[in-house]
This record gives sequence, C-alpha cells and structure tokens, in this order.
Amino acid sequence: GEQAFADCGLVSVTIPNTVETIGRWAFNRCDKLTSLTLGNSVTTIGYCAFAGCTGLTSVVIPGSVTSVDRGVFSGCTGLASVTIPGSLTGISNEMFEGCTGLTAITIPGTITSIGNSAFSRCTGLTSITIPGSVTSIGEYAFRGCTGLASATLPGSITEIAGTTFDGCTGLTSIVIPGSVTTIGGWAFNGCTGLTSVTIGNEVTVIGRAAFQSCEKLAGVIIPDKVETIEQYAFSGCKSLTSVTIGASVTSIGEYAFQSCKKLATVTNLNPTPQAISLSVFNAVTESAITLRVPDGSVDAYKAVPAWNRFGNIVAIQ
Repeated sequence: GEQAFADCGLVSVTIPNTVETIGRWAFNRCDKLTSLTLGNSVTTIGYCAFAGCTGLTSVVIPGSVTSVDRGVFSGCTGLASVTIPGSLTGISNEMFEGCTGLTAITIPGTITSIGNSAFSRCTGLTSITIPGSVTSIGEYAFRGCTGLASATLPGSITEIAGTTFDGCTGLTSIVIPGSVTTIGGWAFNGCTGLTSVTIGNEVTVIGRAAFQSCEKLAGVIIPDKVETIEQYAFSGCKSLTSVTIGASVTSIGEYAFQSCKKLATVTNLNPTPQAISLSVFNAVTESAITLRVPDGSVDAYKAVPAWNRFGNIVAIQ
C-alpha cells in the first residue's frame, strides 16, 4: 500500500511473484536500500515508489510492468544501471530525475513518449540515443544534464519542447531532424559547449531564448521554412560570427541576436526586409557587420530602420 515502507532502514527488498502493484511512496526515501528485486507479476509501480533511495545502484524492471507512475526513481543518486523493459510504452514524468550516478541508459524501441523532466539533472549521463519509436519528448526532459556530450534525436518527433536540453553544458553538437517543426523556448538555453547546430528544413518556429547563451556556437543557418525567430533566440551567443536568415522569416523578436559581439556577416535571404526593433541586435556593432541580401533588395534594406544601421549592405552574388 501507500507509504508501506517509506523512510525505513531496509537494505534489501525482494518483491514476490504474487504482488502485482507497488503503491505510491511504498519505499520512498529508504536511503539504506542497496538491493531490489522486483517479482515477475508486478504490472504497476506507483508514484515516487522508490524516490530518494540513494543507496540503490541497479534496477531491473521486469517485463510484466506496463505502468510506471511519475517520479518512481527520482533522486536515486546512486543508481548507475537501469533496465527498461519492452513492455513499457512511456518513460513517465520525473521517472529518473536527479539520478546523478546514471551514466548510460538504453531506451527500448517500444517507448513512444519521454515525459517531462524524465532525466532532468542526470549529471552523469554522457550520451543518449532516442529510438525512432519516440514521437514526443516532454519539457525539461534532459535539463541540467551537464555531462551529456551526445544526443541523437529521431526523425519521428515533430517538436523540441521548451527547456528540453536547457543547461546541458557538455553538449557539443546537435542535429535537429527534418521531422521537427517547432523548437520550443529555452530548448538549448545555456548549452555553453555547443559548437555546432543543424536545424532541420521543416522547422517553422525557433522559440524564445531557444539557443540563448550558447557561447561557443560559431555559425548558424536558419532554414527557409522558418517564419518566426522569437525574442532572445540567439542572445548571448558571443562566438557567433555568421548567421543566415531563411527566406520565409517574417518575424524576428526583440534581442534575438543581442550581445553576439563577434558577428561579422549576416545573410538575410528574404527579399523583403523585416520590420524589426533596434533591440534585435542590441549590444552589437552593426556598423562593422556585412549584411548580405538578395540581388535587387539592397536599396530596400538601406531604407528600413535597424537594417540600415549595418555598415556594409551588399547583394548576394
């Protein structure tokens, strides 16, 4: 039942094969628990059932389990090995949040969704490959995974949700697949190690602060289907030297390229200059930047406030 053994001093637990359900908070904060065996009749594991079991180092979830509630292993800081069965179709919200000892995880091909904060603050996680069965990844899913150096995203997702990889300071490159149409707000905010990003050709919206403070990002190509670049999208990308703005971009939010102090070249492929605020390039010396625009559009850009502050406006040859 609920809280049946919460805060107890158990060091070893074996759930017998007669048990089908482990209740909410059943073993919550049993910090001395080092060994856990789940019987092969268990089908449901309740909310935060093993949360805070900091001594737990490995878990095998049996193939009988079809339902895992949120936060089941959250805060299990010693957890280094987890086996997720093919009987599950989703990784629940906060399921492994704060499991700082987890260095690797294999997500089976039966999983279709990864919940909010599922792996948030798993600072030991170094790489993640998300299978093509996954169609949705929740907000904050990998937030604060500072050790994460590699993430492979499948061509089955249509959105990078808000704050998904926020603060993943070890991430060096990311390829956003062609299936994605929206990059949510703060999706890669504070990924200070990110040097390369490939934005898929179906993206239409780059959200607020999506790549804010990606301090090592040197160049970015915003593809032609993008229509909206929201506020602060690339603010603080202080190594950014070049940016290409796709032909369909009609809206660029305030401070989108604020403090991108190394910008040398901006290529804007839209023949009609966007009406933008002076703040878009706040704390940037526009007079030192070359603005490349479509042939025949030079005069139009020279006549529009904010764009006319660029020192050298030239036609793309």
